[in-house]
Amino acid sequence: MTQETASSFAAWLAAHPEVTRVEAFLTDVNGAPKGKWLVRDKAVALAAKGLPMPLSVFALDAWGCDVAGAGLAFGTGDPDGLCWPVAGRWSKAPWLGEDSAQVFLGMVDKDGGPVVADPRGMLQALLARYAARGLTPVVATELEFYLYRLENGVPVPPDGNLRRNDTLSTTALSAHAALFDEIMALAHAMGIPADAVISEAGPGQYELNLLHRADALAAADDTVLMKRIVRALAAHHGLGATFMAKPYGDCSGSGMHIHASLNDAAGKNVLAKPEGGPADMLLHAVAGLLAAMPETMLAFAPNYNSFRRFRPDAHAPVSASWGIDDRSAAVRVIVGDAKATRIEHRISGADVNPHVAMAAMLGAMLQGIEDAVMPPPAQDPLHPGAGAPLPVEWGAAQAAFAASERAAGMFGARFRDIFLACKQQDRAAFLGQIDRFEYDTYLGLL
Repeated sequence: MTQETASSFAAWLAAHPEVTRVEAFLTDVNGAPKGKWLVRDKAVALAAKGLPMPLSVFALDAWGCDVAGAGLAFGTGDPDGLCWPVAGRWSKAPWLGEDSAQVFLGMVDKDGGPVVADPRGMLQALLARYAARGLTPVVATELEFYLYRLENGVPVPPDGNLRRNDTLSTTALSAHAALFDEIMALAHAMGIPADAVISEAGPGQYELNLLHRADALAAADDTVLMKRIVRALAAHHGLGATFMAKPYGDCSGSGMHIHASLNDAAGKNVLAKPEGGPADMLLHAVAGLLAAMPETMLAFAPNYNSFRRFRPDAHAPVSASWGIDDRSAAVRVIVGDAKATRIEHRISGADVNPHVAMAAMLGAMLQGIEDAVMPPPAQDPLHPGAGAPLPVEWGAAQAAFAASERAAGMFGARFRDIFLACKQQDRAAFLGQIDRFEYDTYLGLL
């Protein structure tokens, strides 16, 4: 953190004397917020001295338990790192009360660099490699989610109807107009470039579109903050909001599509020819994405529920394929003018950690650009499924990730192993549970 950032945060607090409580948080490998509530004086001190938190806060399983295999909590003394505000990422947090604010943190090591376990810091390190080549990723996300209410402890659509398909329905938008107006207003107040809300195929399912940013770190931060806004404001309207990949077994899954192009120092999109259309560098990036995808599936589908999305003909590709304006492909190349030509990555579920998923995409693109290899021919949209099969089972995805030198090259071997250990602990816990459906199926049969 720079002194300028510290001064800016302190000045913002001074300009908002009504703020008496600040939620200071970072995100763990799951993308879950972890942090502290600070009284005003402590928040002022944060700007000057930083905020200690244990390094192990990043390496937690889905239930918030320490992960021994990550090597951060046990046998180390569980030491602290020092957290500082992320530049410009503080704002009022009205869902916590009119006297409340939030500040997004990053953790640094004793040399002032990002700690190895911080997903945000890991993406920051990857972007430095792009900067060394004179390139700047321009990134946007499309984020799907479900609104729901609980009925006997089980989620159901707000109107209770599980059969309806509301794709692009304006009636479905109108039903929650007040909520969406509040979401968009608060997003804009926080500097998040949200520009559209869309009703999606599932009952109570919606999509938020965030505009392209020539700052991939900020784009990932936007997505983290957008999730916080949606959940918090939905709760104020008496609803739940979930970014689970597949909350209903027979309804559409929720994805997080990532769009990316690359600008040079002059602001020119190097993925496009001057007259428009894909340049060789775009094709090299596509080749890198296809090569890395089977090995890095865990970054795009990190959870048990993630893999329920991946079914044939379900808009969640099951092979490492690419195509021109082909939504059945894992990598969709969108051809436009020299500015608009870009890559859309269509694998990620909405349940990902945005910093990890974005690093996996951009890291694979960079590997492809460095290798300068051409991809295979684009798939025929009438016969989708070209390309290597993806590991669409959690254990297989973990095994591929564990052995992946490509993943180590993108994330750093240490972060790869920390992330993997957390997901392995999650999987072990799920394997230890037997649900009612399994008993109903086998108990009397076998």
